[in-house]
Amino acid sequence: MSRWSHAIALAAGLLATRPAFAQPPAAPKAPSGQANVTLPTVVEHVDAVYPPDKLAQGIDTTVEVLVTVERNGTVGDAQIAVSGGEAFDDAALAAVRRWRFSPATRDGVPIRARIRVPFHFAPEPHPPVPVPPGVPTDTTPPDAAPPPGPPAPAEKSPPADKPPPDKHPHSHGEQPAELDSGLALPHAVAEPGKPIEIHVQGRPNPPRRGASDFRLGRAVLDSAPRPTTADLLKSAPGFHVMRPEGDAVAQRVYLRGFDADHGQDIQFTVGGTIPINQPSHIHGQGYADLNVLIPETVRSVRVLEGVYDPHQGDFAVAGSVDFDLGVEERGVHATASYGSFNTKRLVAIFAPAGQSEETFGAAVVRTTDGFGDGVRGSISGGFTGQYRFELPGDLSALVHLSAYGARSSAAGVLRRDDIDRRIIAFYDAYPDTSARSQSAAATRTQASVSLQRTGDDNSEASFGLWGAYATYRSRLNFTGYTQRSRLRPTWAGRGDLIEQSNDDGGFGARASYRTRRYEAASWLKAQLTLGADAEAHSIEQAQNLLEAPQNETWDRRVDATVRSLRIGAFADALFTFSRWARLRGGLRADLISFDIDDRLGNQIPAFREETHFVGYRRTAAGIAWGPRATLEVDPLPSLRLFAAYGRGYRSPQARQLEEGEQAPFATVHSYEAGARVQYERARLSATLVAYETRLSYDLAFDAEEGRLERIGPTTRRGLVAYLQANPLTGFNASISATFVRATLDSPPPPTPENPTPPYVEGQSLPFVPPVVVRTDVSYRKTLGTFLGKPLVARAGYGATFLSPRPLPYAQEARPVFVVDASLGLRRDFVEVGVDATNLLNARYADTEYVFVSDWRTSDIPSYLPARHISAGSPLTILGNLTFHL
Repeated sequence: MSRWSHAIALAAGLLATRPAFAQPPAAPKAPSGQANVTLPTVVEHVDAVYPPDKLAQGIDTTVEVLVTVERNGTVGDAQIAVSGGEAFDDAALAAVRRWRFSPATRDGVPIRARIRVPFHFAPEPHPPVPVPPGVPTDTTPPDAAPPPGPPAPAEKSPPADKPPPDKHPHSHGEQPAELDSGLALPHAVAEPGKPIEIHVQGRPNPPRRGASDFRLGRAVLDSAPRPTTADLLKSAPGFHVMRPEGDAVAQRVYLRGFDADHGQDIQFTVGGTIPINQPSHIHGQGYADLNVLIPETVRSVRVLEGVYDPHQGDFAVAGSVDFDLGVEERGVHATASYGSFNTKRLVAIFAPAGQSEETFGAAVVRTTDGFGDGVRGSISGGFTGQYRFELPGDLSALVHLSAYGARSSAAGVLRRDDIDRRIIAFYDAYPDTSARSQSAAATRTQASVSLQRTGDDNSEASFGLWGAYATYRSRLNFTGYTQRSRLRPTWAGRGDLIEQSNDDGGFGARASYRTRRYEAASWLKAQLTLGADAEAHSIEQAQNLLEAPQNETWDRRVDATVRSLRIGAFADALFTFSRWARLRGGLRADLISFDIDDRLGNQIPAFREETHFVGYRRTAAGIAWGPRATLEVDPLPSLRLFAAYGRGYRSPQARQLEEGEQAPFATVHSYEAGARVQYERARLSATLVAYETRLSYDLAFDAEEGRLERIGPTTRRGLVAYLQANPLTGFNASISATFVRATLDSPPPPTPENPTPPYVEGQSLPFVPPVVVRTDVSYRKTLGTFLGKPLVARAGYGATFLSPRPLPYAQEARPVFVVDASLGLRRDFVEVGVDATNLLNARYADTEYVFVSDWRTSDIPSYLPARHISAGSPLTILGNLTFHL
């Protein structure tokens, strides 16, 4: 990959104003009366990205860009001279606009210049082409790898103290001079009268898996305010994010019919290496706190809905999300924000010039008093740093480090009937001491190092190591005063303030190898990827009941140590039938073993305390198998059809396992069929998907224990429609709609502790919105110049609609419609802006529950299930001041 980058950089001086190889180059001689002119040289460059949607079509094309290099070395203008197709034109322009040059000079004085830069996009590395005799070929930087194949004929280049051969065009006023270097490069095709074509293998993204493989770039992510990294997911079809338990607790996530709670049904990773989900977490299986990432450092998000890729592992039930970190604009950036509820935020980013986008350092701090009556305040801070560098042997290395910490107060839940009777205000909290003692604190530190080597034959090898340590503490009260001590049954009415703690230390490794593409016949190509990954965790967890305000423990529920090991392996094959069909698929297998020291297990009644000890240590293990396959067919150039099947899994909560048990993984069978239509001229794409997902057992929130508990098997059937358009430069729009029917196939049986469970066969799954609609629109435009500098304006809009959500006991939550918007204006290095979330100031509930509670708001408590809400944030406005240095 590096040699292509160097080739692009060295090509920046190429022009087509004369035959490139009409005669051997000679030392420059200025025409009589003309001054000496030197060429621009590249000092910073960015690789072109091969459009991922075109990879399967195998398009081989050339784009030529006319670039104006300003006197300060920046790119002032870039225009397409020779088009290779709109997608490739955009990729070439996006790359070259971020190049920086040492400017052209006349008699040592910088001048504006126009040069021609050709990009040749090929889906695979292009074979070397001999360079005609008489052309210098030793212009490749000393650290660049030599081209494959036999060396091309070469002559000595001009002496170092002489500039390269050039022409000396006239320059009139501010019109840029058109320069022609006459340079020749390895892997170049030279024809008289034509510029050199540099064969560039664009930086491709992973191939798509089915119709529900969505890539969200910064153009979409910047459309609306994104207070947290989890908010970036709102633009993916079927996704919605809420935060009912405060800023130090992971967000609640919905995805096309799944109430994934804090991450139980979605696999989250960073850079394809670091898993964020925590197994056997006390607050929820698969707990994933995305706050460890700073939203401004997320370059793109890949959302794969469904489980059709053998790379997807534990928790990929509804799908998987991978965050690609990088900073496109180089330099130093600092943003200070202040707004509603005394919210203050400061983020600083250092992205050294000349380095890869993946090399940066960023830090953020934030404080807020929170909305309501002062019980939602929080403080948080984080750091993320990455460094990409090259090693001998064509190896590329990436080092990552992130750390995050937060503490927040929580308002808890309110009974709907108390709000309707005006006993309590919608945004307030109960005045009770137990309700006002709710809080949470969390930290996470993670680090990784990964190596990658891409061969000229399109093979690729990668290896990564990671480690993470996360802590979690929460004190939450959902039910008021209903609990009774399990150790001392006579103790009751001391408050249901549940204290939970979870300390998780984990480390792991990932490795994969992709072979070269084999050509079995003229119409059939094949490629194989093999991979493995492993992770080990040591977890300390506890759950107690506290009595406020002293926070004294009056009952103990959990005290356990869990050690787990997961080892996974997969094989993934790609078969390409001509250019019209592709079959991807393979098999994945995972082994997970558990060692559980449950110090409060096998709880015994008080009268047997003299004959038995409390405690239950056990081990368990299991294997999950998962075949996955995707078929793509292109009946028309603009139409692609998809069909996919996959079997995934979710590991069990360790403390629910028995001694020697074959761990009962929650297995999911996912099917989908869909189509994608793309209109290149209109820059429009539309996707329609129909899917079915069957899960062997699901999880639902239990307010009494403050965590997830098992319910029976479930089925989801739905439709997803997604439309993207960017018909104008700077304008981006997307709209998605997800319709799903999610049902419970078999409810849990009654038990002595719960003789009337809240679920019945065939009911709609609670908390899951049947309809989710999302719209994002953004526009960026240069308004003109102000004091000699361009004035750039931006505007963005994002809106989400959730239909009424089913609740237990045949009740229904109210619909939600929330609008967010942002405005900004930038001149040179200064930018001012304003972000507004919940612009219409809608009064909505983040979540709604139904359970029994007693908050002592009436003389006679009711033991019937009642509706409870956690209030969503009202209108919040933040003003932003950003410096780009």
